[in-house]
Amino acid sequence: MAWVYVGISLVLTVYGQLVIKWQVLRRGHLPPTPSGKVDFFAGLLLNPWVVSAMLTTFVAALCWMAAMTHLELSKAYPFAALSFILVLILSGVFFGEAVTPAKSIGVVLVFAGLIVSVSV
Repeated sequence: MAWVYVGISLVLTVYGQLVIKWQVLRRGHLPPTPSGKVDFFAGLLLNPWVVSAMLTTFVAALCWMAAMTHLELSKAYPFAALSFILVLILSGVFFGEAVTPAKSIGVVLVFAGLIVSVSV
């Protein structure tokens, strides 16, 4: 069950990152004035999608804590790196962000590092 908690934490973390990016894109650029910044962030903090991202981040933290009751941190934490891979791929799919050769090599290296870390 501990690895299920790690997986849930991973999925919820990725969800939160994608939702935040999506809603920030909808709001536009951060205004230069202090009052504009307050309005910008207030609008985001009152946005139901952003609230859902914050709640899932909280639930992800709870799942991580549950996993830590049964797993060694040094064994479980490398799996958090999967969020980098998933966010890179999904940001390309949903937001049209560039998945460059350099980013692809980085993903391969992260994945290779994960494999090495769990096989030791």
